[in-house]
Amino acid sequence: ILGCTSNENNKKQINVSVAVSLKEAILELKKEYELKNNNVELVINYGSSGTLKQQIEQGAPCDLFISAGKKQVDELNKKGILNKESVRNLAKNKLVLVSSNNSKNYSIDDLMSEKVKHIGIGHPESVPAGEYAYETLKNLNLEEKVKDKLVYAKDVKEVLAWAQVENVDVGFVYSTDAVNNNKINIIKEIDDKYHSPIIYPMAIIKDSKNIEEAKDFQEFLFSKEGQDILKKYGYKEI
Repeated sequence: ILGCTSNENNKKQINVSVAVSLKEAILELKKEYELKNNNVELVINYGSSGTLKQQIEQGAPCDLFISAGKKQVDELNKKGILNKESVRNLAKNKLVLVSSNNSKNYSIDDLMSEKVKHIGIGHPESVPAGEYAYETLKNLNLEEKVKDKLVYAKDVKEVLAWAQVENVDVGFVYSTDAVNNNKINIIKEIDDKYHSPIIYPMAIIKDSKNIEEAKDFQEFLFSKEGQDILKKYGYKEI
């Protein structure tokens, strides 16, 4: 009995590692799913996709992984860590350049000017939003011109927090981080042609002891109810 993954209420615990940009949507999805499945408790671990990938590689408890970038899922798949048949794309997002609502009126051209001294960006090696932002800067031929202004964050929510309190002048975050946020001003929605597709892939861990339960939650995410919740928070259907 001690070896089971149930808590004192006899609920089956399913460990889900989720890109932190999905936090608000996942909280509602968790609530709705648990209402319909009162024998299951979803234990959510949030972080940057790169950090979560590293944790999974090191054996951290995880049944289902939802990444904000394809790279992390592809790398785990190549190492044989994922159930290959379970890899699916959940939703799409957009990249935006933002500032605090209290700050000056910036434009994307101001990235090169004296007006902008600090640009918030997730670390490209571990934060997909940072990777998309860095690709954008390269494709706009701004990489060398602004490299000394870049301030690297551990995840996209940290960039958002910095922009809100003006610790950076501007920052690159997801559209879903900025919509319905009255502390944030969207300066520019970045055209998709400047970066890799922003897709949230997900997969079940091959060695999960809760594969059926993880599959059931995965199916709920793709149900009309699950997709409607994601749309409510600004995510686009694949």
